[in-house]
Amino acid sequence: MGHSRICSGLLAAILPALLAASTSVAQDDAPPPSPLRNAYFGDLHVHTRYSFDAYQFAVRTEPDDAYRYARGESIDHPGGFRFQLQGPPLDFLAVTDHGQFLDAMPATDDPDSPFFGRIFTGAGRSDADDDEPNPGGPNAWQAIIDAAEAHYEPGAFTTFIGYEFTAFSEGRGNLHRNVIFRGEAPPAPFTVDTSQDPEDLWQWLDDLRAGGIEALAIPHNSNGSNGHMFKLETVSGKPLDAAYAEQRNRNEPLVEITQIKGTSDTHPLLSPNDEWADFEIYAYRIGTTLPSEAPGSYVRESYRNGQMLQATRGFNPFRFGLIGSTDSHNAGGTPEESNFHGKIGTGDGTPQRRGAVPLDRPLPDGEKYTKNNNRYFSASGLAGVWAEENTRESIYGALRRKETFATTGPRIRIRFFAGYDYSLDLVAEPEMIAGAYAGGVPMGGDLLAEAGRSPRFLMWAARDKDSAPLQRLQVIKVWAEGAEAREQIVDVACADGGAPSGTPLRCPDNSATVDLSDCSASEDSGAAELTALWSDPDFDAAQHALYYVRVLENPTCRWSTWDAIRAGVEPRPDLPATIQERAWSSPIWYVPGD
Repeated sequence: MGHSRICSGLLAAILPALLAASTSVAQDDAPPPSPLRNAYFGDLHVHTRYSFDAYQFAVRTEPDDAYRYARGESIDHPGGFRFQLQGPPLDFLAVTDHGQFLDAMPATDDPDSPFFGRIFTGAGRSDADDDEPNPGGPNAWQAIIDAAEAHYEPGAFTTFIGYEFTAFSEGRGNLHRNVIFRGEAPPAPFTVDTSQDPEDLWQWLDDLRAGGIEALAIPHNSNGSNGHMFKLETVSGKPLDAAYAEQRNRNEPLVEITQIKGTSDTHPLLSPNDEWADFEIYAYRIGTTLPSEAPGSYVRESYRNGQMLQATRGFNPFRFGLIGSTDSHNAGGTPEESNFHGKIGTGDGTPQRRGAVPLDRPLPDGEKYTKNNNRYFSASGLAGVWAEENTRESIYGALRRKETFATTGPRIRIRFFAGYDYSLDLVAEPEMIAGAYAGGVPMGGDLLAEAGRSPRFLMWAARDKDSAPLQRLQVIKVWAEGAEAREQIVDVACADGGAPSGTPLRCPDNSATVDLSDCSASEDSGAAELTALWSDPDFDAAQHALYYVRVLENPTCRWSTWDAIRAGVEPRPDLPATIQERAWSSPIWYVPGD
């Protein structure tokens, strides 16, 4: 019965694409829709001059500039230079300026505006009355809509209308979400001027959906939430229940796991047995120097807690798929390490202001580097989707069904399937992906139990030709045994002919190296592709579990090392000289028969 439901779901997913391919006229030069789906890369988190914090750091570029940048053009940086992507153009983009005080900062520079000379901050305060209206907001929102519509080219480049809901908990824990509309004409944004509680945002989204306007919210920077993003109670302090879980999952199918302000997969304190957990940790509450508590702030722990709640109380509010994005406030993100130009205009637009290069003169206390947290910023990330074609409908559909993946910047492609009928030679079949869809479910889906059967998991990753080769492919399992949540990381495919061994299974060192004098990396190790068909030796058919995939590149130079080399100085000793870029798939949830 479970297998028939899998096949029915597959047909429902690909039939519209097959019909579209046979009945519609394609956009000029656009490829026909692919029922096996293509990988598209984009950024669903970009700010322009319409955001108060971007404007404060001299950013004057607009949504039009953001879309031109995404398509490969160069644009102005407030530091007085032009910048552009190093790699290929993006396939899709959303401008997500802060809904609160939308376009307020330009109004403070306009002598004819009643807001001339006033100061607006991210905390939602001004030197004016708190009850005063949002200056320029309606005009700015229409400009954002107009730019998205003007730059949308179905089949070639997709734009989404969006904005950021910039909420905080008590103690300035980050509760920010990006709201992405499918395509229908949206109303003015719901902002923290009305409520700081995400549940009120979800209700607004539910009401819009009932009226025919489809949208979703994507939490980001949970690492800076001080434990509040995935807290085991509501913002108002009430216990979680099934209704809360249903509403959250309906409105927040995804979470942004990596971006400039750090990676939120996990933390060494939460995953002590994960050797790769200490990766690009930004351990501060957003916009402060206050530390952010790790429990409640990281995605993998939310997965563990969700499995525990499912096992003990019958609901799971943390069923997120994964994406990355940049959160650039420069109208364009630079997720390549060697091309990183910071996040916040003049605030970190030079290597010195980023803290990677010593100041011209030491500070009075003898400190050589600027005192800020910018050195912990990351050159990250991108959203990946598997969609039939490059259109709003198709890409939004991928976001909704969570057939998405996240990368720290390289265009690593990653696929993940689970099913009961995969033959052992599936990885050698020329129609491997067709077979994977036909016999199972892709990332983001539920694998329903089949009596007496254990599933197999198909994993595949391909390198970015402009980045480093791949080193290892891993599966991360999360489950609950009663009220105790657990996780396990297993290497399933190794580069250079290696085989996983030991307990837990790990790939041998492939001896990849980086020359820190010029950031050149060894060319004789690593893989262009890694593929595995894996069975869980500890599979328990009665136990809820989720699985997701992580793939790691060979080491390469971190952006701070690139800055130091270009400046002719030694890399800062208290920062990692190298990193391992990576990608994550969305999970697959195994659902027991009960």
